This record gives sequence, C-alpha cells and structure tokens, in this order.
Amino acid sequence: MRTTLPRVTLLACIAPFASAQDYQRAGVANNMPVFEQALKARMTFPMAWSPRVKDLGAWREAGRAKVWEATLQQPDQTPFQPRVIAEIDRGAYLARQVVFNLTGDSRVRALMLVPKGKGPFPAALMLHDHGGKFDIGKEKAIEPWGDAERRASSQAWADKHFSGRYPGDALARRGYVVLAVDALGWGERGPLTGDAQQALAANSFNLGTSMAGLMALEDARAAGFLAGLQEVDPRRVAAIGFSMGGYRAWQVAALSDSVTAVIAANWMATLHGLMVPGNNQLKGGSGWNMLHPGLARHLDYPDIASLAAPKPALFLNGETDRLFPAQAARDAFGKMRQVWQAWGAPERFEARMLPLGHVFPMEVQDAAYDWLDRQFQHRPPKAD
Repeated sequence: MRTTLPRVTLLACIAPFASAQDYQRAGVANNMPVFEQALKARMTFPMAWSPRVKDLGAWREAGRAKVWEATLQQPDQTPFQPRVIAEIDRGAYLARQVVFNLTGDSRVRALMLVPKGKGPFPAALMLHDHGGKFDIGKEKAIEPWGDAERRASSQAWADKHFSGRYPGDALARRGYVVLAVDALGWGERGPLTGDAQQALAANSFNLGTSMAGLMALEDARAAGFLAGLQEVDPRRVAAIGFSMGGYRAWQVAALSDSVTAVIAANWMATLHGLMVPGNNQLKGGSGWNMLHPGLARHLDYPDIASLAAPKPALFLNGETDRLFPAQAARDAFGKMRQVWQAWGAPERFEARMLPLGHVFPMEVQDAAYDWLDRQFQHRPPKAD
C-alpha cells in the first residue's frame, strides 16, 4: 500500500529572524526526552477498570491477555519432573533442596520447607527482592545450609530488612509449605551485576524475549509447581514478596490461577507517581525487571495488580519509603480498592500505609501472616 504524503512548503527565513529559536535545541533532559509531558499525556491506560465495565470476567481475561502479550513469552507446559536432592530437619518442618524444570529452558534448584504432620497444608511462594544484591536470591527468603559464605550473606540480608529472621522459615513454623526460587541472575542463576543488567536486558530483546517477561513466566510456573504438590492444598496458595518480590507477588497473583491470595510489601505506586527525579524507575538497572514493552500504553501498575481481584490481597507500603512516594502508593490503592468493590469483595482487599521505610520487619510479617491465616481459615500449630 502506497501512502501519499502531504506536500511541504519550505519557508525562507531572513535576518533579523534567522537566529530565532523555533526548534528544540536539546532532545534529552534528566535522562528523559524533552517531550516527556506530551508522552505522559497519552498514557491514559484505556484497559484499566472503570465503572463502564459490565463484564468483570471478560475485562480480567482481556487484561491478562494484554499483559502476557507484552511479556513476549510463549505458554510453557513442560513437565516439572521434581527431585529432592537434600533434606534437613528443622524441628516443626523439613527443609529441602528440590530440583525441577522451571521452564522448558531452565532446570533449577529451589529451597522448600514442608511442615511435619498430616497435610495437605496451605502454601506460599516466597518471591525474593532485588536490592542490588545478586549473590543470593532464594536465600533471602529461606535459611540456607551447607555453604557458610552464602549463609553469612543471607543472614546479613535478614538482619538488614527482616529483623534478623527468614520470612519463609517463620511461615513454615506456622504450618505452611514454602517455596523459593532464584530469579535469573541471582544466586546460583547468576552471576549478574548492577551494570550487567543493562546488557542482559538488551540481549534478551536481541533474542526475541524480555528479562521482565521471563521473570513473569517463571513465577507463574513456580506457582503452578507449588500448587500441584501433594503436600499442598491448591485452594490455599499465597504469593508473598518484599520490594521487587512484592511486585512479583501481585503480578503472579494477577496472571496465575494457581495463586489464591497475595501479600505484597513495599512495591506499589502509580507509574506517573514513580516517574519523579531520582526515582529508581528512571535509572534503568532494576527497572528492567519490571518493564514490559508497550504495556504502559494500556495498563498502569495498579491496573495490572487489580487483575488479581477478587482474591484476598494485602498491600503494605511505608510512609517514608523513598522508592515509593506515599501519595503515589495511596493513589494506586484507591484505584485498586474500586476494583475489589466492583467484584463485591471489598473485605478481601486491604492496603496499609505504615510508619516505616523500605523494610519488612518481624512485627509487620507477623501481622501479615495473621491476616493470611484468616483468609485461609488456617490455625497455626502451637509452638513447642
């Protein structure tokens, strides 16, 4: 098809107007195109929920399809073929190293905690954070063993963010099966560095895929693996994460029916609210793990998370978290709350703004786990 372009008349400009600035003298400012406001004005998120939506199920399926399209991933039905390669006794539960096919391309070693006693048990997929710390991944959630250096690194991380304890082990003591897997680039699936993220993201596109999209696919596959275990009650499978892990938790809850509840700590805000000077969203680096090509033309972050409705959902953000401005988080929670209300399930959505920074301390973990017990009607075993 041949397109006819309009004819253009070139106007001559003579002195004294020849030096007049009637064009852009710079194209980039603060790592953004100088026409960023024009681009932002076009981001109207037309696939977001609105009161005009009459068929919530159809809206959710259309939204899911758009997100999956943006991930650049293909459906993966590879058999998991799991095998336990190591196990230790931690009193109320067993800690295992499990090898399984995360995708058709990656067979990985995961950490799993299984309560003693008669199952099936409720379960949690624990999704680790970014933090610019790549030597450990799954060990940020579950205490490792057999490697003194890795153990010391993970304990230091727990001391910094989690009041010195491992969030996954705390949940296992409550009677939950817990699974944690390294994201690509972390722990055994490295090595990766902060600078190398840019190259990995670019080369993923060179290979016809996406770093963020692969993470979404792998998390959905991990959720499916966990929900299918004989020790697990598939009606009670939560996705739980802190920081980037919080993003991963609400994303997999939105994309996978294997997840039936979500706890997301310290990752939620509107996209516009994050595009402020100094924010990580504008620096590349960690942002590549959370950016699906072209998706912002259709859905905002809270819109994507709302695809999880009406599943029970708990969102936690810190008033003084410098990565996620408080007002941007509140705006996101306001959008999301309307979707759960539209489903007739406002009681299943809870958002808490806490007087904290970017941490997930013990008392917040305990309150979140209490909330999860109520959603799953689970009674934790009495402590010895």
